[in-house]
Amino acid sequence: MELSLFDYHLPKELIAQFPSGRRDQSRLLAYDRNGGRIDHLKFRRLVSFPKKGDALVVNNTKVFKARLLGRRKTGGRVETLLVRKAAGRAGEVWEALLKPSSRLSEGEEVLFGEGDHLLLQADVGGGRWLVHFASGAVRERIIRRYGHVPLPPYIARQDRPSDIRRYQTLFAAGDRVGAIAAPTAGFHFTRPILRALEAKGVRIVELTLHVGPGTFKPIQCRDIGDHVVDPEMAELSSSSATVLNRVRAAGGAVYAVGTTAVRTLESARLVGGRLQPFGGMVDLYIKPGFRFRVVDHLITNFHLPQSSLLVLVAAFAGREQILSVYREAIKQRYRFYSYGDAMLIL
Repeated sequence: MELSLFDYHLPKELIAQFPSGRRDQSRLLAYDRNGGRIDHLKFRRLVSFPKKGDALVVNNTKVFKARLLGRRKTGGRVETLLVRKAAGRAGEVWEALLKPSSRLSEGEEVLFGEGDHLLLQADVGGGRWLVHFASGAVRERIIRRYGHVPLPPYIARQDRPSDIRRYQTLFAAGDRVGAIAAPTAGFHFTRPILRALEAKGVRIVELTLHVGPGTFKPIQCRDIGDHVVDPEMAELSSSSATVLNRVRAAGGAVYAVGTTAVRTLESARLVGGRLQPFGGMVDLYIKPGFRFRVVDHLITNFHLPQSSLLVLVAAFAGREQILSVYREAIKQRYRFYSYGDAMLIL
């Protein structure tokens, strides 16, 4: 399919630059795929949809202050975006995106205050580098002192102290640090919403996918089938798989909170119809024609034109249908992208 089929025009002023005043004050567009009905609601009304015995699947990854602003010995500024610890490398070697990459040299140091620095170990192409910290303590100190919340490029402002809390979901776990972008569909949930769902008998199930820079990687191929999704670390625990298998066996529905939850669930193996726990890198690219085996309903934000996330949602709800829904959302002045409003696809 041609990439142009996944395009739409979004007025710039609908790109949310800040979150809503309160998480559950976001708007919710509920779309029923069967009848085509659209309802315009407040997000807190989500509680009325899942039924007793259903499961709500959330991503518990935690965003860290991965954006580091340093300088060269010549005084030039260098922006480092830490991605993940490099596999198979001893010590504190990390994969990172650097700007301006073309001017840098292997063996050069990027300096921060009070003598802290990182070493550029190897240029691996495409703006990606392997960088080395003297120790884990040094890395943690640099992140703590000089790190910035890695807001998406379409948020045209510097991060603020409030972003440390709001560019993070309620589900983010202290032992699940590793994302450089948030699973933004989870932004709208509050503890009262979760308590109300649990009181109805809805199971809250956690998994992990550490969102990487690939979430913002544009599709640059004319044919969307030629696009490659960057791998990201994901985990579906044995306990979560057990709960989901019981829910599915009893006829309950699976509500996935965000495209990251969808990709993790649909990457899991099914043996005899039962989800198998796993942990590892996933690079599942979901596009029209994909057969969804696990996810029944999707809660998601509104995504960029010509993006792999929009392609995923189109695969779930139908390309023409989802673009029609997006036109309605634009007409109704919904707020788009990471800090924007939400959509429920039934």
